[in-house]
Amino acid sequence: MSDPKSKSGGKNAKPEKSKYPVNLLDTPFPMRGDLPKREPLWVKQWQDKQLYKKIRAARKGAKKFVLHDGPPYANGDIHIGHAVNKVLKDMIIKARGLTGLDAVYVPGWDCHGMPIEIQIEKQFGKGLPVQEVQAKARAYATEQIARQKADFERLGVLGDWDHPYLTMNLRNEADELRALGKIMEKGYVFRGLKPVNWCFDCGSALAEAEVEYKDKTDLSIDVGFPFAETDKLAHAFHVPLERLQGKPGWIVIWTTTPWTIPSNQALNLHPEVEYALVDTPRGFLILATERVEEQLKTYELQGEVVATCAGAALTEVRFHHPLAKMDAGYDRLSPVYLGDYVTTDTGTGVVHSAPAYGIEDFQSCKAHGMSDHDIISPVMGDGVYASTLPLFGGLSIWDANPKIVEALKASGNLFNSHRYTHSYMHCWRHKTPIIYRATSQWFAGMDVTPVDNGASLRETALAGIDATAFYPGWGKQRLHNMIAHRPDWTLSRQRQWGVPMAFFLHKETGALHPRTPELLEAVAQRVEKEGIEAWQTLDTQRFLAEFGESQPEMYEKNRDTLDVWFDSGTTHWTVIRGSHRDDLYDPAADTPDGRLADLYLEGSDQHRGWFHSSLLTASMLYGKPPYKALLTHGFTVDGEGRKMSKSVGNTVSPQEVSNKMGAEIIRLWVASTDYSGELSISDEILKRVVESYRRVRNTLRFLLANLTDYDHARDALPASEWLEIDRYAVALTAQLQKEVLSHYEVYEFHPVVAKMLTFCSEDLGGFYLDVLKDRLYTTAPDSKDRRAAQNALYHITQAMLHWMAPFLSFTAEEAWQVFGHGTEHTDTIFTSTYYDLPAVDEADDLLQKWHAIRNVRAEVTKQLEAIRVEGEIGSSLQAEVLIQAGGPVLEALRSLDDDLRFVLLTSAASVAPAPEGGDLLVTVTPSVHAKCERCWHYRADVGHDPAHSTLCGRCTSNLFGAGEHRRHA
Repeated sequence: MSDPKSKSGGKNAKPEKSKYPVNLLDTPFPMRGDLPKREPLWVKQWQDKQLYKKIRAARKGAKKFVLHDGPPYANGDIHIGHAVNKVLKDMIIKARGLTGLDAVYVPGWDCHGMPIEIQIEKQFGKGLPVQEVQAKARAYATEQIARQKADFERLGVLGDWDHPYLTMNLRNEADELRALGKIMEKGYVFRGLKPVNWCFDCGSALAEAEVEYKDKTDLSIDVGFPFAETDKLAHAFHVPLERLQGKPGWIVIWTTTPWTIPSNQALNLHPEVEYALVDTPRGFLILATERVEEQLKTYELQGEVVATCAGAALTEVRFHHPLAKMDAGYDRLSPVYLGDYVTTDTGTGVVHSAPAYGIEDFQSCKAHGMSDHDIISPVMGDGVYASTLPLFGGLSIWDANPKIVEALKASGNLFNSHRYTHSYMHCWRHKTPIIYRATSQWFAGMDVTPVDNGASLRETALAGIDATAFYPGWGKQRLHNMIAHRPDWTLSRQRQWGVPMAFFLHKETGALHPRTPELLEAVAQRVEKEGIEAWQTLDTQRFLAEFGESQPEMYEKNRDTLDVWFDSGTTHWTVIRGSHRDDLYDPAADTPDGRLADLYLEGSDQHRGWFHSSLLTASMLYGKPPYKALLTHGFTVDGEGRKMSKSVGNTVSPQEVSNKMGAEIIRLWVASTDYSGELSISDEILKRVVESYRRVRNTLRFLLANLTDYDHARDALPASEWLEIDRYAVALTAQLQKEVLSHYEVYEFHPVVAKMLTFCSEDLGGFYLDVLKDRLYTTAPDSKDRRAAQNALYHITQAMLHWMAPFLSFTAEEAWQVFGHGTEHTDTIFTSTYYDLPAVDEADDLLQKWHAIRNVRAEVTKQLEAIRVEGEIGSSLQAEVLIQAGGPVLEALRSLDDDLRFVLLTSAASVAPAPEGGDLLVTVTPSVHAKCERCWHYRADVGHDPAHSTLCGRCTSNLFGAGEHRRHA
């Protein structure tokens, strides 16, 4: 085909207009995306024309699809994990919107809590008045939200950015108090002394989701508790009392927390484990029988097992505290309580119990009648022992550890100590070790019976999990296990920047005011006008007097704040049913099977975070989950699978990628990665994504260029009048579209990307468009055959742009503006819907036939390449081909007649039956004919017209006569 560029002259020479032009069209859709420069212009344009609002208007009255946003924390710039999360949500919203649903996305932010308090302390110092901390925290969160919002919009994420939800919005803060009041009235909330995760640096209880595990090296000790009731031991082991008299004896425990020894109040044995009474040169020892040999070796002692008994036989037998000889303050006895949780895989088979500092210890001691008042709890909120604790008062527990070991050694009750590295609880914010600490807190009871005598919170939540869809499916069992085994939820925190637990407590009894529900609502009304700051300025006595309280001076304000997971966990109440009800709420949610949101989507850590707290709050408020489905994505790692870390230097900044390559590359990376596992990202991976993007863009450019002179309203033809290969291409597109939409239905993107890339490179670029070029370029511009090809291209482009719009949003919108032909076009692709491709008769037969033809073509291409490498031909058009085949393949090839040469990209092609039983045989022969100047085919009729001596017969006809006609290709 004629080259439209000049064949002579310098590089600045003007193109020479061909005497025999071909239909080479151009398009304003450029080959280079220039994404870093052009994307911000699109973002601004979308903002200026309020695109999200326009999309919502186009879907008015349609069924809603609500993806409720799990709020990121309003602190710091967004990282690549944020980008993954928001892009996934955006792709789902757009994919659902293109089905015609009213897909609603209201972004949100989590605003209260410790991280912002820490920032205020860093900037302004500690000890600020509460009201000042709250004012500065509110201002800081507002500033962070503005920064993050700009970065999210830069990623092409569409949503109601002008009206996001913030947990610190005054109405949301007030409605959170109302949610607290409702679950209190239902009977789920109680106050009690219980061990909770406690961080000394936070000075507060932590939620389960705020705990992480890291290795920690501690002093591991084996400690003996001296015999106190020898007669009971003799009876339990069935030995004469005299055998035990005149020689010291101990029951031995093993622990990695020496600092808990001063608080010991009991010992735990397994009721069914066998315990041995061992006679050693040092004295008698009681150990689990299966641990005797190992422990004696550790203690460097020889010993003889005198007798054995089951743990149950030792119940209630008491032993001296190991520090009793060191100070009278420890002169107390520790009874044996039985516990099924005691194991014998390590240690001595005996567990020391400090109920203030262990959940199982606490439960065991309470079950045996110990009152809250009797529990010894000397560790203060900052990790320092109370000054009244004998021997160690005023020391931090970590500093006290070696001193406690020294005291045990001096008492003669230490059997072993050594350094021991183990996985230990740490605060996720401060990265410092935490402890279990018994404090008076407010809890949501997992197993309490609500006032309506219905199912417990645990039972309701587990039933809700069974009624929820999970993507991927393994998330169901993970969340189920967490709910099945979790302790009561500690609702209270000891913070300043948080929604208050606005209770009034009796100063003497600690009891809640009898009119607490009314008082909570009255406080909520003030908070709705003034924010949580209203609680700080509220005068208790005046407020209660207004409510008719006769003794207002006997009450004081509760100083606890609500766990921030309650903030975000109640957004289905405060946002969907509250501040954004008009946008998000569907009355069908209040039907027995209705849910407030179609989907919650977050990282896999949120099974113990937002998914978890939302499930529990909704179970208490409505008796069912707030979501129909949960989607979980993995974490980002580098190309070698390592966790992202600033210290390692392997982090990838979404801002830098957007500025260098374009946000579209981030979006395509997210879409092409299986988000159910870890998402690997690196410079090398992004380079491959760029190549994929170019493949798609180049395909689009070809499609759009060849539709430049096409107007669908004017040039549309029924499918029955297209050429066979055009019908095949549209049938193939329809087949792929069915697969694409089925993937989108279950929130799968990477198969869509993979299949679309294959479609672009193999089905279009490697076959259909390759075959089509000759017809597009050389037939008469307005010929029916060329218009048939453009019909197919139009429908394929429509379908493709809609497939890619959810993830390549900028590119799809850019192409859509160029593509604006025909009656169905809207000013943005996002107000349209997935394209209904025209039906093709006998599509399955066509697909089967052309699949066979393409297999033959692949074999021909292989033979042509071999001949070309040998130098016998230059291009494939210089060749003539004979194909010998049999059966249906022969029939398919013969049906194409002379159009077969266009399919094979050769100047001539003939077909013959294969020898009996023979395989496909391809014979390539270089053409002996002249080359047509215009179409580049080598044909015998080149020069048939002296007036156009360099043209073949069909080019002469296409330019000056009636034009050629094809039926197949």
